[in-house]
Amino acid sequence: MRLENYEAEAAVLGAVLVDGTLIRQLTVEEDHFYDSRHRLILRAMKQADERDAFIDLVVVTTNLGDAIHQIGGTGYLLNLAEAVASTANIEQHEQLIFDAYRMRKTREAAIRYSDNPSEADLAELISSLQNYRDAGAVTQEKETFDYLVEITNEMSSPPEEQANCMTSFEHLDEMTGGLQRGDLLIVAARPSVGKTAFALNLAAAHCKNGGASSIFSLEMGTKSLLKRMISAKGRLNGQKWRNMSFVVDDLKRAMMAIGEISEWKLWIHDNKRTVFDIRSAIRKKIFDNPDGNHLVIIDYLQLITASRRERRDLEIGEITRELKLLAIELNIPIVLLSQLSRGVESRQNKRPLMSDLRESGNIEQDADVIFFLYREDYYQSSTEKQSKIEVIISKQRNGPTGTVELAFQKEYGRFVDLGKGELTN
Repeated sequence: MRLENYEAEAAVLGAVLVDGTLIRQLTVEEDHFYDSRHRLILRAMKQADERDAFIDLVVVTTNLGDAIHQIGGTGYLLNLAEAVASTANIEQHEQLIFDAYRMRKTREAAIRYSDNPSEADLAELISSLQNYRDAGAVTQEKETFDYLVEITNEMSSPPEEQANCMTSFEHLDEMTGGLQRGDLLIVAARPSVGKTAFALNLAAAHCKNGGASSIFSLEMGTKSLLKRMISAKGRLNGQKWRNMSFVVDDLKRAMMAIGEISEWKLWIHDNKRTVFDIRSAIRKKIFDNPDGNHLVIIDYLQLITASRRERRDLEIGEITRELKLLAIELNIPIVLLSQLSRGVESRQNKRPLMSDLRESGNIEQDADVIFFLYREDYYQSSTEKQSKIEVIISKQRNGPTGTVELAFQKEYGRFVDLGKGELTN
């Protein structure tokens, strides 16, 4: 067993530099680090966090002050951050630091005792060894019986508020029970079928039910998305935004929609491109709003930049794995939009299949639920199924698969249950 673990110390500090919110879940302290430079860096990070400053390279450099020269300058901090391939393993790296700390301190205590052994020193040695053994000890996992008791209590006294994120589409909620916490959900379709509109409808329904929605848009700007939400909420023809040809009734409905949306817990991010940036922003939003019932929507997978440049299928695998782990860690549903390959166009039956997912192996493996969107009028303008869209549940880890039909009012970007198209919002 090693007495010091430079790599683990560097990995933990680098992860915090990449994702500043991780400082709040660290269990290691300054004394647990062997490298003096790393102790200085952690001290600067914790001082910044105590002032509620968001941790990044500039903030840590500022807090180090003149001590920046003792660690080797800002270049050393930059190297720490750039060496991090993933922040998902930070807990394992912390345990490696604790392991080295325990071995180091145990060795020191044993040497002190061997230099001057006595009954009193032996008692002190035993006490010290016990304390060092407990440092960083992982909390024992609950037994199966404990989980069974929890389940029984949940069944006997269900929470008053709905734990999951309901879509407000009756038949879809019946099949899924809503968007489940801890799930990674994929919404996939060909371009212009309605992925973004569907996702915005999910976000709006969740906000209307009192939840908090965070939307990460890698394709459209915030104003464009808000216009689409106003159109759906106020039933405004989206084409009118092109030349602002609104009549008085349009303006009235738009103002009512804007008034309601302004009261929602809705956050739109249009400047996050990497999986690290997205992870960090999600964590910060949840830490800042711990009581919110959070839903995260990311539009869309193929535009996210991976942390490392390699084969695209491996990059996609890294991204979906990171997002799935984040959903579990934060206990939130993450809806990830995805493009379909052109292979669907070459078949007579255009309904999507699992094999149509780009880099399908990784996506299918990590996703808990996979929704495909299919519109017959997308391919056949003369079809009788005008303005209808199929939500095909091709995978549901803990539920049935099948198809739900919704009405899609394309001019508004609005989805509704069939037969309810004329109802007000």
